[in-house]
Amino acid sequence: MKSMLFLLLTFVFCSFQSCSDEVQIQDTEIELPTLEPDTIRFAVYNVSMFGSSEGLIASQLVNADQYIRFKRIASVIQKVSPDVLVLMEFDYDSTGNALRNFNDQLLAVSQNGDSALIYPYTYQIDSNTGELSSVDIDGNGSITLPNDAYGFGQFKGQYASAILSTYPLDTLNSRSFRKFLWKDMPNAALPLNADSTSYYSDDALNVFRLSSKNHIDIPIVLSENKTVHALVSHPTPPVFDGAEDRNGKRNHDEIRLWADYIDNAGYLVDDEGQTGGLNSDDSFIIFGDLNADPNDGDSYQSAINQLLNHSKVNTKIATGNLIPSSNGGAEHNQKSGDIGDPKYDTSFFGLRIDYVLPSADINALDSGVFWPASGEDGDILVKNEASSDHLMVWADLIIER
Repeated sequence: MKSMLFLLLTFVFCSFQSCSDEVQIQDTEIELPTLEPDTIRFAVYNVSMFGSSEGLIASQLVNADQYIRFKRIASVIQKVSPDVLVLMEFDYDSTGNALRNFNDQLLAVSQNGDSALIYPYTYQIDSNTGELSSVDIDGNGSITLPNDAYGFGQFKGQYASAILSTYPLDTLNSRSFRKFLWKDMPNAALPLNADSTSYYSDDALNVFRLSSKNHIDIPIVLSENKTVHALVSHPTPPVFDGAEDRNGKRNHDEIRLWADYIDNAGYLVDDEGQTGGLNSDDSFIIFGDLNADPNDGDSYQSAINQLLNHSKVNTKIATGNLIPSSNGGAEHNQKSGDIGDPKYDTSFFGLRIDYVLPSADINALDSGVFWPASGEDGDILVKNEASSDHLMVWADLIIER
């Protein structure tokens, strides 16, 4: 076991939606590891836990163990056993009960004989999805969901995200770019009509948020002297549009935001008015279903390469000998016309779109995609999308603390 020391920290636990209105302060006695380097497992998992109506997932999670798919998801998580886990497509619940029940009723209870997991630090991430704007964004003459929301969604918080951690989350110093306007990005890839006029009206662009869900920086406190920034986002899929490629271009610029953030771009302004991005010596990990594959799919201008080829991103994980891979993808996911190796796929639709990308100063030890081949342990949990249409991606990182 790791030797531990005690440190009293004060954290603010609130959603980005309500943080400015009502803040609850909680003093927490936190066990922090010593400064010895240690291997920490970080993971991202798109669990497809979104409902057809607001509150549906939360109501199901009241009796979580009655839903076999939820139990399979929990079993996958227990088998991988990450220290820090980011969930994608987990509907936002303003009461916090959905995430609490998922944590307490499923993860903290052994599934299929695997060890239960305890995540003392959890955080729901507010989302633009289903938040109706004041403008007719799609130009059809009415202001209605889902197409006139800041992010596509049938209700507020559909397809949101969450983070669970064995390490403290410094939410007091988190930064959200949920409200950052697309037009305020220099040289933004804004969509155009065939005659080169703007696809969106001026009224729409004046309210159009770049982030289809959220872009957040949540510092994870690994020790008294070491913090790593969790950069979490879920860009829109680069499809479901027309010749103007509005979703492809939005996806590109949502990914670009992180590339600019780790370069400390001065144009960036967060939801609290703070400018700029990370300092040059800040460690970070980019998490997300980024909906962009480096070789296949419908991305605009190879969008993901803005991160995979970035000098501040760990090369081994991004493009080198530690790209997360699986035996299951190699066995099941070869599709005609694909360029990319299917062992790197993170989805059942043949694409590498889910990422855990550490900064270049972090040493990567191992990585993987939880997709067992036929007959391997856990195969039944994910086979034929039994848990989700995505697979969990993880990375073991050695971080000097």
